[in-house]
Amino acid sequence: MKYEERTYRSLINRDNLTSYTAKIAESDLFISSDTNLQDQALKSLAKHRHALETYIKNHRDFRTSLLPVAEDALAPPIIRDMMRKAKICGVGPMAGVAGAVAEFVANDLLHLTDNLIVENGGDIFLKSKRNITVSVFAGESPLSYKVNLNIRHQDTPLGICTSSATVGPSLSFGRADAVCVLSKSAILADAAASAIGNRVKTQKDIKAALEYGMNIPGIKGIILIFANEMGAIGDVELI
Repeated sequence: MKYEERTYRSLINRDNLTSYTAKIAESDLFISSDTNLQDQALKSLAKHRHALETYIKNHRDFRTSLLPVAEDALAPPIIRDMMRKAKICGVGPMAGVAGAVAEFVANDLLHLTDNLIVENGGDIFLKSKRNITVSVFAGESPLSYKVNLNIRHQDTPLGICTSSATVGPSLSFGRADAVCVLSKSAILADAAASAIGNRVKTQKDIKAALEYGMNIPGIKGIILIFANEMGAIGDVELI
């Protein structure tokens, strides 16, 4: 598996925003906002990491299961949301962890800035007062960097999450170079990207995988890249 460290961080326009990182252990968020909110972001990240780490320590199956686990009404909010979205997509709850951290940290910062982009391992949660262009990173596919999305400001807040069998540390049972999913929930987009990507073994699977993904409640649009072929479905504006 080839991993290109943080290359995707150049693939979203952040004009006139202040950018900074929030890092704790393996969590490495790249954040852009109207002003520097690094201290608040680190406090939020520490809070949600603590909730995740504590729950995982006492519920090992939450971390290791590749299938949905039973919902727990007493779990912290980030855990409950991951459980619910994983159940919708038919995957294990950790399939949505990167999107969950991005979304929950973003929610803690939204009241402090009009424009906000929180990226975690290529999974993005954003709010913007103007249109934003996002490029899709698809590893060594010839389409990498060449597929650009126009994200309309009125559609934000929005989650944009990408799963890949050839880029990054994420587990995938498919072979797609990139499955990019748009949803109001970054957790749902992250989990759905994994579920869709698992279904793509050859280029012939692209159409069926896209249709499958659009049947997941809450998914707004999908882009799927496999080698030199691409498919798109739903509310996706390519530029």
